[in-house]
Formats: sequence, C-alpha cells, structure tokens
Amino acid sequence: MEAENFQNYTLGEIYPNYSLEWEISNFIKVWIAVATSLTYCKFTSKLVPKGLPRLLTFSPVICLFLYLPLNLHSMHLCGTTSFFIAWLSNFKILLLAFNKGPLSDPSLSLPQFLAVGCFPIKIQPNPPPKSQTKQNPSPQNPQNGHKSLWNYAIKVLLVAAFVRIYNYSEHIHPKVILVLYCFHIYFMLEIMFAMVAALARATVGSKLEPQFDEPYLSTSLQDFWGRRWNIMVTSILRPTVYGPALRVWTRVLGRKWAPLPAVFVTFMVSAVMHELIFYYLGRGRPTGKITGFFILHGVCLVVEIGMKKVLKGRCRLPPAVSRPLTIEFVVVTGFWLFLPELRRCRGFVRAFDEYMLAAAFVKDIVGGAVKFRNDVGTGK
Repeated sequence: MEAENFQNYTLGEIYPNYSLEWEISNFIKVWIAVATSLTYCKFTSKLVPKGLPRLLTFSPVICLFLYLPLNLHSMHLCGTTSFFIAWLSNFKILLLAFNKGPLSDPSLSLPQFLAVGCFPIKIQPNPPPKSQTKQNPSPQNPQNGHKSLWNYAIKVLLVAAFVRIYNYSEHIHPKVILVLYCFHIYFMLEIMFAMVAALARATVGSKLEPQFDEPYLSTSLQDFWGRRWNIMVTSILRPTVYGPALRVWTRVLGRKWAPLPAVFVTFMVSAVMHELIFYYLGRGRPTGKITGFFILHGVCLVVEIGMKKVLKGRCRLPPAVSRPLTIEFVVVTGFWLFLPELRRCRGFVRAFDEYMLAAAFVKDIVGGAVKFRNDVGTGK
C-alpha cells in the first residue's frame, strides 16, 4: 500500500492484526531501545571529546530516534513518542554533543539522565530549609505553570463530553465542532503530559516542565508562542536554533534587529519538526499546510516584534482587546491550515477508536481478574 494513501483507511484496515496488545508490545520495545541508546550516549560522552567527534558518535542514535516512531501506529502512543524522542531527545543529544544542554550536567545519575533524555524533565533541586524560606521568600512561585488535580479532572470530564457530543455532529454547526476539536487537542495534551509528570515524580523525584500556561490568556503572538503554548518546545528551540541564529544575524544586522530573522528561522525549524510528526501520524506525503501555518505565524510574529521595537511600548492595546484578537488569529489560521491535516490523517476518528480499544482492554483485564478471584473462591 502506498504511503500517501495511509490516511484514507483506519488502522484495522491497514493492519489486519492490529490490536492494543500488539501496539503496547511495540511501544515497550521502542522505549527499551530508547533507554539503551541514551545509556550509550551517557557513557560515550565521557570518553569522546565534545564537538564533531562526539556528534559523529551520537549520529547512529539520532538516526535511530528518527526511525523508532515508525514502529507505532496509534495517535496517542505514536504522537507522544515521536514528540519526545524524534524532536526533544534528538535536540538534547545534539546539545550534549557540544557539552551543552540539560544532559551535560555531570551530576546526573543514570536514571536521571534517562528521564531528562526521554521526557521534558527538569530535575527538582533540594528545597531550602523552611526557616530560610520564610526569611528569604522566593519572588517566583514554585508551582507556577502547574495545576491542581481538580483542574485535570475537569478537563478529563470535558474530553469525555466532547466524545459524546461528536456523536451528534450532524446536528451541530461544523465551525462549532472545529472549536471543540481545538479544545480537545489542548486538553488531551495537558492530560497526557500530566500523566508523564506523575510518573517522573514517582520514579526519579523530578518534575515535568509546564507544557502550557493558560494560552487562552495570551495578549500577543509573542506571549502565545514564547510564554504560554508548548513551553517545552520553546525551551529546547531557544538553545538549539534561536541562540545560534541570533549570534549569526547579530554580525549582519546588529543586536537590535537580529532577533527578527532568528525568530523566523526558529519557526521554520519548528515547521519541519511538525511536518515530521504529522508524517509519523499519517504516513502521508506532506501537503505543506503545516509549514504554511508556521511560516505565516513566523512572519506575523516578526512584524509584531519589529513594531514593538519601533513604537517602544507606545500604542499598546489593552488586554481586553489584544486577547480576543490573538486567540481569534490563532484559531482561524488553525482552522485553515492545521486542523485539516489532522482530519486528513483521520486523527480524531482514530483517536476515538483508540478510546474504545482502551476501554475494552481495561474491561477484559477487570473481567479476567474477577473471574480468577471467583474461581479461586470456589476452588476451581
């Protein structure tokens, strides 16, 4: 079957033997390979000098991390795995090749190194004594960006409600459904990363970097992309792409105007990585719409930053005006260029199928446990 026709079929039609058990088995194998590869990177980084020699040593791992997501086929497992290893892990390995980034910390134990390498993990420092905290209170809120369990519980209930509402989509205006899709994506990303955060805290005492900070409160594109949406991506793009591009363009344009092309280059790299993730999800030939989305936003953000530099803080719109304008622009361009790609790879249909498979899988496990207990109780 040709790759570009992948999006026209469901998983069951493409892979007759597809089952949740098969996917979980592949998922475990992929992550065993990831852990083994990162262990190799940790020990070889101590033996090989930084720079090109270390980069060549790491290159097989980088290529492997680009290949591994092709072994997964579900929206959730493939999507998160490709984001974590093909993008975040590979960029962290590139930084480690030059003895930079979070993996270059020599104090990291092997479990901590694996956690930081696999996930958007930030090692939590030992908290200061309570007396010291009271005498010298930190100006920053340590819980900033993290939400309560009730917040996530409400979002889980909303996602469940969305799934039910989609059953009546023929009676609802298509644009309303698209708005629900936007919230669905946002809530699901937060829920999945919260689950990873809980796993990180339980295993290596680390915390997950906040992925979102109330993006619907953004007052500008700079606020949306730089501080509120996909914060983990921003934190890894800054040292790997934006910083080097800024240094290069500073020599050409000077420090004042160098951020403008540096921002655009960063958006171009982000576009390439998003196209790659969508290829993993749909295995279809790119249409260029994802790239167009990020080029458009990159250009608009460059214009916005340039205007701020020229106006120097004058003529600033009040939040009551700038917030709805910002969100409207993001949503409208998302409807135009981003969501059609999710629909092209049948993202929502496949996600709903996975919910049903997961529910049936849990039901079988619970039913088997109950049957085993009854058999033991009756002496069978």
